[in-house]
Amino acid sequence: MPLEPSIEQQEQLAGTFRRANAPITVAERRTEWPIALGFFAAVAGIWLLRPPQGFAVLTAAMCLLVMALASRVRFDTPFGFRAATQLAFVPLLFALPVAVVPIAVLVALVVAQVPEALSGERSPRRTLLTVGNCWFTIGPVAVFALAEVEPRHAGPALLLLALLAQFAADFAVSTLRFAKTRGASLTAQLSETWVYAIDAALSVIALPVAADLHTTPIAALAPLPLFGELALSAAERDQRLQSLLELNSAYRGTALVLGDVVEADDGYKGAHCKGVLGLTLAVGEELGLGAQRRRNLEFGALLHDVGKLAIPKEIINKPGKLDPQEWQLIKTHTVEGQKMLDRVGGFMRNVGLIVRAHHERWDGGGYPDGLAGEDIPLEARIIACCDSWNAMRTDRPYRKALPHDAALGELVSNSGKQFDPNIVEVLARVVARAAAPEITVRVVKDGARAAQASLSEEEEAPGRLSFARPRLGTSPSRAASPTRQA
Repeated sequence: MPLEPSIEQQEQLAGTFRRANAPITVAERRTEWPIALGFFAAVAGIWLLRPPQGFAVLTAAMCLLVMALASRVRFDTPFGFRAATQLAFVPLLFALPVAVVPIAVLVALVVAQVPEALSGERSPRRTLLTVGNCWFTIGPVAVFALAEVEPRHAGPALLLLALLAQFAADFAVSTLRFAKTRGASLTAQLSETWVYAIDAALSVIALPVAADLHTTPIAALAPLPLFGELALSAAERDQRLQSLLELNSAYRGTALVLGDVVEADDGYKGAHCKGVLGLTLAVGEELGLGAQRRRNLEFGALLHDVGKLAIPKEIINKPGKLDPQEWQLIKTHTVEGQKMLDRVGGFMRNVGLIVRAHHERWDGGGYPDGLAGEDIPLEARIIACCDSWNAMRTDRPYRKALPHDAALGELVSNSGKQFDPNIVEVLARVVARAAAPEITVRVVKDGARAAQASLSEEEEAPGRLSFARPRLGTSPSRAASPTRQA
């Protein structure tokens, strides 16, 4: 993961933190039980293939202690965390019979979790996921068992093969578990394979320690000073990630407050318009927008009318029709909204561009810049279409809500004029799925029917605007999370 994680990676991190101390889910149980049973079956097979012989108990005990400590030095990643266990795993592999190594690693990882379990920070039931985390041990021990060679007697080629087998087993199980429990794509998981380069580098450091174990057992403790340095780095990195997620939460909190202020400032109560944001995000998801564009769409939908705060209340809440001068003043709210968000800074500047453009028209007849077609930001085109649908489908002081079919007909008739035809088509699918009974609509993209009236909420009745109050997620809690777990 880069020093500055992408929006998608930040979302994945937040999901990992939320799951860390949550009860194990049904999806996780259905995925982890087969993984756990497969692990124990593999251990049994290796045990039968290469029954364990005697070993130095004291050396093994020190290696187990180091493994438990190493598993507590964690670096958070979008799909869980990576620990510095490779420094302890390689000596452990040299100290124990290969058939015993997987169980020894499992015991060490479970023991390392005892403090969190006793303090209530971690549900004991999540220990099931720890079994799956030990699958990385199966690859190398299988290689040595099949080759009938003890790791300490293996040549460079066999050691390299064992390392590659370790990475292959870990990646295969991780890919399966995250695809099943979190819907993670193969591409997203491939982006995290950089961790194997770190493990390979740590293996090079650990090999001399492992080679000295049989003559100098105390060498098993050699990685401990390095763990101290890694623990400090991990803590600093964790704090930086937490600050980043908290900043995102603060942005959302600010947006919610501004949305509430705008809604309270409007004499028309918009309680029934709560679904505007959800509809907007549903369209964005249907279009397959990336994480960054979804975030900008979310904030743009919430704050598209924040510039109304700069317009006098008597104009905003005027019960009658606005005169030309008042109408021109109302139209400045898009520019005023952009100015407000520019002052916030950061990604809000991009949201400001969306806010500025949400009253542009596909045919170029909108404001404030007269943009047309794809020159209008996609997020602004989505918001314009969804906001107009909501305006038609809700009761107003000056008219009743339009029936579903009539509102959809108006939307279609303005396709290619006021609205992006593709957005109209996608929105039609979204609202058709939500309708009861379901309505199937084919959108005519050429806008053959003449528009009877503007669908813009402000152009239909200037000064009467609605605002959507989203249910945004709270900031994620922070707790320990198992290696590469959901």
